[in-house]
Amino acid sequence: MIYTATELPGALIVDLEIREDERGHFTRTWCRREFEEHGLPGSVVQCSMSFTRRRGTLRGLHYQVAPHAEDKLVRCTHGAIWDVVVDLRPESPSYLQHLGVELRADTGRALFVPKGFAHGFQTLEDATQVFYQMTEFHVPDAGGGVRWNDPAFGIQWPVRNPILHPRDAGYPDFRPTT
Repeated sequence: MIYTATELPGALIVDLEIREDERGHFTRTWCRREFEEHGLPGSVVQCSMSFTRRRGTLRGLHYQVAPHAEDKLVRCTHGAIWDVVVDLRPESPSYLQHLGVELRADTGRALFVPKGFAHGFQTLEDATQVFYQMTEFHVPDAGGGVRWNDPAFGIQWPVRNPILHPRDAGYPDFRPTT
């Protein structure tokens, strides 16, 4: 795999190294040893998938609070998404900054989302599926979120007038910790 640092410390793009011949191709999608060599956590305790029917659907921006905060590796396995992370770590030099990355099933590109980041995505195609690998178990009561269009982040989503769940539409404005 190819690990590329981003402008947000701790968030990495993980591209596949595809080995191809006349039969097709083979590639590794996760390796504990490689993750640890790049300073990433080597344990995965839970994997999940989401399926979204319609293009323009926006899910997020979500996170889990300590002590249940999680790192996650996000990959689109069918279709395409605009994947977004927002750094909510007050001590970080990139506090309140965001990063958007297109993840497509046909490339296998993934985004590593560290603890302390909010995460969300917008589907770019109908019938899109996303696969998550997490370092902590999902705890519903530890879940939180920030609003997808909060001016504090200035995110430019690719599809106007997204399809939203009421919970995601109703998050209040972000209030920085002091």
